[in-house]
Amino acid sequence: MTASQRRQMDVQIERFALENPFVIARGAKTEAVVVVVSLREYRSLGRGECTPYARYGESVESVMSAIESVRASLEAGADRVALQKLLPAGAARNALDCALWDLEAKISGVPAWQLAGLHRLAPCVTAYTLSVGTPEAMARAAARAADRPVLKIKLAGVGDAERLAAVRQAAPDSELLVDANEAWRPEDLEAHFNACARAGVALVEQPLPAGADDALAARTWPVPVCADESAHDRHGLAQLRTKYDLINIKLDKTGGLTEALALADAAEKLGFGLFVGCMVASSLAMAPALLLAGRARFVDLDGPLLLAHDRPEGLRYEGSTVYPPERALWG
Repeated sequence: MTASQRRQMDVQIERFALENPFVIARGAKTEAVVVVVSLREYRSLGRGECTPYARYGESVESVMSAIESVRASLEAGADRVALQKLLPAGAARNALDCALWDLEAKISGVPAWQLAGLHRLAPCVTAYTLSVGTPEAMARAAARAADRPVLKIKLAGVGDAERLAAVRQAAPDSELLVDANEAWRPEDLEAHFNACARAGVALVEQPLPAGADDALAARTWPVPVCADESAHDRHGLAQLRTKYDLINIKLDKTGGLTEALALADAAEKLGFGLFVGCMVASSLAMAPALLLAGRARFVDLDGPLLLAHDRPEGLRYEGSTVYPPERALWG
């Protein structure tokens, strides 16, 4: 095998049915469609998973095309540093970057968390997400999940105060996080934040559309505010400081673990708190994000809990506690 042939790449589309429909302000879905990259070098195999997201102009086809566009470079031996220049931040680069981390760990015999400079990788508590619906439906879902320590509530604008009150009554002891997915309007911010404060909400995520969120800088809100759609990588991070208290780091946005770690460093230096999030995907997508969990105030890596069936070698969840990955999965 020649040097140019020693690494081989395979790309596959995989589908995971959801246990229940997943509904947010922008729509609903009943399955997670992911793209998985496998990089084989001699006897070692590294894998990475990403979720194409239409909100960011991505489709399965566009992500597959982007990955294929750098096949020659990857198979010729391009590393994670080179990858940052080959593709922009986004799902395609995420799958490749995480596959390269996994491959390096498998070849070297050094776990990915050690390669990242961590002293340990410990279990963490993840939020559990409730889809948006009627107050009655959300109350029923909250009652079923009331033993979970952290619930993340999807909201949609009109009727959110009633949804919040219903969830809080059904889950009186859970810490509540709110995700509006850009659905609120500037003129309604005060009413929405007051409803969140009454319900004892610990965090409001992305209340206004990205690029139209200047109203958040107008005053100090009674609940901390987290940027999601407004924060992808380090670009423009400083401009968010007057609007947001935390940023949600998702590997599909940053384009992989490499940029995610750099983003976390930059965000902390600017005074942001960290939230580690995910798309709805399998344990293969969650595993790399666990390397950031120890630094985060909030962790939302519940994707596999929303699936009808995860990967056979998936992460171990005990209630809302998620444990580090085994070598067979990743890293």
